[in-house]
Amino acid sequence: MTSSNAKSDLHFYLQSARDALLWKLEGLSEYDIRRPLTPTGTNLLGLVKHVAGVELGYLGDTFGRPSGEPLPWLEDGAEPNADMWVTADESREHIVELYRRAWRHAAATIDALALDTVGRVPWWPKGRDEVTLHHAVVRVIADTHRHAGHADIIRELMDGAVGMNKSNVSMASGDSAWWETYRSRLERAAREADEA
Repeated sequence: MTSSNAKSDLHFYLQSARDALLWKLEGLSEYDIRRPLTPTGTNLLGLVKHVAGVELGYLGDTFGRPSGEPLPWLEDGAEPNADMWVTADESREHIVELYRRAWRHAAATIDALALDTVGRVPWWPKGRDEVTLHHAVVRVIADTHRHAGHADIIRELMDGAVGMNKSNVSMASGDSAWWETYRSRLERAAREADEA
């Protein structure tokens, strides 16, 4: 596989995760994109804010290519987890556009550097902070897909909407009655296994 083909594959899988994550915001109110639906506060727009910072860090700062984007939630002294939620004065548009600028910055880094280029992750311990661009891109892909999965579950809990994107829900076809029967069957199997 040539480097350009490898880069093309990496771009494709990174973009598919990005698109899936942003799709989860569509059609939801400001409240719904911000509200925490897990005991640890996981929320849709907070996930987008987080992955924007991840991309700018791993695919920018790590390779001596800072974006210049102000990210006060990642600065020294910021409160813990400040990158995982969005304040009332941070708009959806601001966070989504920040994420899109992170995409462009990451694409410029990937296009400009060879995949075996070595960078230093500023927040990793000295002596264990070196990473190749290839490794950094794979790490960002994995992190973004992980959070897109979180977003899928959060959205399902809200209104039942599921899937990777508009044209590929990646789910078995079935109406609500089919899904309720399926879920009940799984519940019975779990209880039977527990009683065995």
